Amino acid sequence: MITKTMASISKRDCTIYLVRHVETKWNVRHRLQGHGDSPITRRGRRQARKMGRQFKHIHFDAVYSSDLLRAHRTAKIIAREKKLAVQTSEALRERHFGKHEGKTFEVFNEEFKEAFRRYYQEVSEEERRTFILDNQVETDDKLINRFITFLRQVALANQGKTILVVSHGGTIRAFLIHTGFAKANELRFGAIANTCYIKVVSDGVDFFVKEATGVTLRAGSK
Repeated sequence: MITKTMASISKRDCTIYLVRHVETKWNVRHRLQGHGDSPITRRGRRQARKMGRQFKHIHFDAVYSSDLLRAHRTAKIIAREKKLAVQTSEALRERHFGKHEGKTFEVFNEEFKEAFRRYYQEVSEEERRTFILDNQVETDDKLINRFITFLRQVALANQGKTILVVSHGGTIRAFLIHTGFAKANELRFGAIANTCYIKVVSDGVDFFVKEATGVTLRAGSK
């Protein structure tokens, strides 16, 4: 767990608004995207413009996004009125699903039904980090390592500043579990809505989640 207490927050800390991209065509069709991509929908464009208005009074010093089209496009629309260039990174990408990308959730979940049962019911929180669902699927550990490393670098480079980071549902889910915001059983796949945003404070090492909007926690999970 790498969270900060309220008392330890400093004015030199970086404030990060971590946003999931808007709706895409594959979201509507319930297909795994991973490192693959699909265009954002008309509804998605409206969602991005709405977020731009929602963040209108927030001064962002920099904007970063995954280099995947759906995240980059979301970031560009949100940041348009602020006249900030969007800097992209592969480190902010969604989990890699390899040959499974493009499959429907129904097919994928059925194919790995037994593996998911073990993931949620038998292995510990620590073991889930390196749990191999399939050799084509990126583990939690690999995903969070690249993501956290990038966020730490960005936070150190933007001390005392506020930044916008646009990423993906699986990546944000892994981050929230890693920081101790919720356990894997409480934050199932699909719990991070399009346009969800997390307000995080970081000194470049630790993270404190101050606000989470668009996150659905599973009640009664252990």
